[in-house]
This record gives sequence, structure tokens and C-alpha cells, in this order.
Amino acid sequence: MARHKYLTAPPGRLARGCCGAAIAAVLALGVSACGDLPSDPAALEQSTTSPTTTASSPSSPTSTTSVANKADLAVDYRHLLLQAEHISDDEDTFTARSVDTNPRGLPGASAFFVNAEDDRAISNTIVLYPDAATATETLKAATEALHTKVVGGTPQPLAVGTDGVVISGTSPAGDKAVTQALFTEGRALVRLDFESAVGDATSEQFVTNVAKMQMIALQTGLQDTE
Repeated sequence: MARHKYLTAPPGRLARGCCGAAIAAVLALGVSACGDLPSDPAALEQSTTSPTTTASSPSSPTSTTSVANKADLAVDYRHLLLQAEHISDDEDTFTARSVDTNPRGLPGASAFFVNAEDDRAISNTIVLYPDAATATETLKAATEALHTKVVGGTPQPLAVGTDGVVISGTSPAGDKAVTQALFTEGRALVRLDFESAVGDATSEQFVTNVAKMQMIALQTGLQDTE
């Protein structure tokens, strides 16, 4: 994983020695706002934009989906998530700034990690759907919308899970390097967001390694849960 010193501005404007809390706030705003996945594929565009954005009303999920999701909401899925020590290496030591259940009211769990210098962030979101077919349908819809979340990149296959896809580029504002990876494992859909300095994107190998570790954690955790 390549080293970097600046997340949102060139060296002349924002050095790593500046207020870490302020940089972390920018990271949290940039990553957590895009780390959600919809319960209904038709709701994708609304769910992955800013919470204050109004989109056209999505079609309602089926009653079966609604019932299954409500049952899943009672389950604590945080054990499915990677831990900070899993993604730390000799270049970056990550800590979890937040670990939550049921992101945006959807069955699953999410975690937000920041490195010691507050200049690299990873957001990890897992959503559980009633079945693998629904997870796959949602992944396809998410793939079609990737160009609106990551600018300047082209979706590429990711050899992780089922129908894995990865895209690297910049944020729509052009102030951060962004890599986003998605894949399914059974009825679970995983979304990983990596943010760093412009021109110093997270390496493809590191993204793949993290995705593979999350897939293994899912395989083990879902067996224990279900």
C-alpha cells in the first residue's frame, strides 16, 4: 500500500501535521456518507446519495423482503466485520472510529477505520438480504451507478466473492482518491470504500487482500449465525 501525506489538499495547503481531528472529520464525512446499500435494488440511487438528497420514489420491496429484513434487524451482525488489526500492516495502523449495526436501518453492520495519521480511511458495509438472488440483483444495480460515485475510473472484475467489481478514481469533487469494491457472499452484499490523497490511490493488491479477508470472515460468520 503506497504511502501518502495529504488527503484533501496538496502539500502547500494541508500537511499531515495539521489538526488530525479536522482531517478525520473530512474522512468520516466523505466515506460514511457513501457506505450504505439499499434494501431494494430500485432504491439504489436514493440510498447512495447524500441523505438530504431527494430522488424519485423507488418501488416498494416485496412483502417477503420486508418481513425477512425485519427479522434480520434483530440480529447483531457486527461479528461479520473485519477488525482493525486485520487491515493494518507495516505501513498503516488502523483503528475503528465507529462500528454500527443495521446501517441506515438495513440488516447488517458497518465499520469506519482511519489510520494513525488520519490521512487514509476505509469504510466497510455489509447488508444482509433475504436471499442470494436479491443480493446479486442489488449488486448489479450498484455497479451501474458506480460512475456517479467514482470519477475517472472504469469498473473492473474483482476476483473475490460472487460478481465482484472494483473501480478506482477520484471523488466527484476531485478532492480525494477513491477506490470502491463490491461483491456478494451468499445473501450478503459487501461494499468497501478506500479513500486517500489524490494521485496516491490505495493499491490494487491491498484492496483485493482486504476484500478476500472480508469474504472469509463472512463465510465463517454466516455459518455460525445461520
